[in-house]
Amino acid sequence: MARRLRIGIDTGGTFTDVVALDERGALVTTKTPSTPADPAEGFANGVGKVLGLLGAEPEDVAALSHGTTVATNRLLEDRIDDLGLVTTEGFESILEIARQSVPDGYGNSYFWVKPPRIVPVHRVRAVGGRLDHTGAEIRPFDEASAVAAARWFRDRGVLAIGVCLLHSYADPSHELAMREVLRREHPDAVVSLSCEVLREYREYERSVTTLVDAAVKPAMNGYLARIAERVASPLLVMKSNGGVLSADEVARQPITTVLSGPAAGALGAAFVVAHSGHGSVVTLDGGGTSTDVAVVLDGEPTLTTEGSIGRHPVKIPMIDIVTVGAGGGSVAWRSPEGALKVGPRSAGADPGPLCYGRGGTEATVTDAHAVLGRIPPHLLGGEVPLDADAARRGLAALAGDLGLPLERAAAGILEISAWNQANAIRQITVKRGLDVRDYPLVAFGGSGPLLACRLLDVLGLPAAVVPENPGNLSAFGLLTVDVKNDYVRTRVVRDAELDPALLDAVYADLESEAAEALAREGFPADRRRFARSADLRYCGQAFEVRVPAPAGPPDEAFRAEAVRRFHDAHEALYGYCYRDDPRHPVEWVNLRVSGIGPIDRPRLAERPAGDGDPSRARTGTRPVYFDAWEETAIYRREALAPGDTVEGPAVIEEFGSTLPLHPGFTAALDGHGNLVVTR
Repeated sequence: MARRLRIGIDTGGTFTDVVALDERGALVTTKTPSTPADPAEGFANGVGKVLGLLGAEPEDVAALSHGTTVATNRLLEDRIDDLGLVTTEGFESILEIARQSVPDGYGNSYFWVKPPRIVPVHRVRAVGGRLDHTGAEIRPFDEASAVAAARWFRDRGVLAIGVCLLHSYADPSHELAMREVLRREHPDAVVSLSCEVLREYREYERSVTTLVDAAVKPAMNGYLARIAERVASPLLVMKSNGGVLSADEVARQPITTVLSGPAAGALGAAFVVAHSGHGSVVTLDGGGTSTDVAVVLDGEPTLTTEGSIGRHPVKIPMIDIVTVGAGGGSVAWRSPEGALKVGPRSAGADPGPLCYGRGGTEATVTDAHAVLGRIPPHLLGGEVPLDADAARRGLAALAGDLGLPLERAAAGILEISAWNQANAIRQITVKRGLDVRDYPLVAFGGSGPLLACRLLDVLGLPAAVVPENPGNLSAFGLLTVDVKNDYVRTRVVRDAELDPALLDAVYADLESEAAEALAREGFPADRRRFARSADLRYCGQAFEVRVPAPAGPPDEAFRAEAVRRFHDAHEALYGYCYRDDPRHPVEWVNLRVSGIGPIDRPRLAERPAGDGDPSRARTGTRPVYFDAWEETAIYRREALAPGDTVEGPAVIEEFGSTLPLHPGFTAALDGHGNLVVTR
């Protein structure tokens, strides 16, 4: 009889993490090296490896859930070629006008710089026709200019095209007509329409978001096709908004995956710590290339629609994540001024750090840990042996260049990396009006726990929680999330003039769209949930605050409660609000609906307490450098039991990660297998 396995696979810069869950709730975790040249190969290797560990067959797999960085990496590396834009006549310069911003600050030799356009001016084509902001037609769609634009792109081999016509959020008819022209005149083109990607006002952000969707479509669709060739199981792909969607649906809207992997980690952390009594935490996902940090409030990661990937503003619902180039593979280097720097460049998976012995030539954060004895002489239970001597030789050369002893240079690399991570945590907390000292840190990922003790000191955090199998938590998180899709409609109206019937009609329309998508995903009517929210602002403000809408029909009580929530949220974010002040009326801007198809989540059972003696987990000692070299106890995490407490200095090792416990810190195992680190 088939075992009905669900498998979560998270592809990172260095390793591909795999977690399998059977119908009895049993979990099996493993890792395999990533294959940057074709991530689909590493994906298939991961599936094969975990099936081999379980003695299972491909037909036993009920579903695969996947977190991918294909779209993200394409944008971060600026690999955007042969992209075209169709816009309304007279608005050809929308990308050039952009927004007033100073991305490089005031300290450079120039005063103000704009990033290069995502589409050069010569690949922008305009079509006639015009709508006003209500969707009323001022001039009809000009098919002749549309045909000319389509043929222009066809003749020049431009295969990815974004269509963003003025006010199409109010009425999509002109954009739909443009797609029909492109289908007829240029059938080889991949086309994205702004009315389908982002039905929301602000022409610049809508244009760029649509173009980003068009830019990553060929790469994402090719990647999903290569996975389908290798693995026949149904595939769900993690989205930036904290949900998953079938591969067929994702192929139509690939922009929704731009923070796929980091989102899964934040959700996995939220799920695990909720069972341990921590409702609000800071999550830190340390990988080989980067570290991703997020905030979980009352069990839910915070969301934003004001994100960006690289230099491209991407205005879609996404978990609010800050990424910094401070992973295990981050390269240490000497600046022209003679200062020690770490990252953001990474040695990646191939050749990787010096200690991997694959031809790496630059010292990394992982090499510093290896030289100081803070990680074992092998990774993944012996699958990846480490050459500490190679790391020592590379670091000695860098230390000599800096005029520092070897240990000082290695410790300096780790200190800089810790401060880089701390600054990312401050961005996601202090800049959002949160006191970082109120939130425990959940550290996971292969390199996440390595600097946890130092972060407690730097930031004044109350504790750090290291979940079981921290190196695979993002893959585990993929098994905890629901199917989810988001829909938005712009309706700018002052609260005093708002007709509840308008709210009712728009929300009903959005929920109808969401229901159709959930039906395609196989969810019957009784298993569909809809979450309403709204973006509000004070009149005259440029941007909005998103608040969850209250339950019940959109009547006067609904409207009043939504406005009250807006005042509360504005005060929490900015320290003030204009409650009961008629000089600052409230304005409704966007109405939103999330369609949710709930899945069965893993069950986390409590473990029986041990005898409180951690010595059963002790495997020996080795020299480790914290403030000085010291013979340090080494523990195997899987041999620890709830109630055990380990005192630093110590090193706690497991298959996918390591926790160096500094002097003055303790780590206690709780009833769900989490290590709780405190001073």
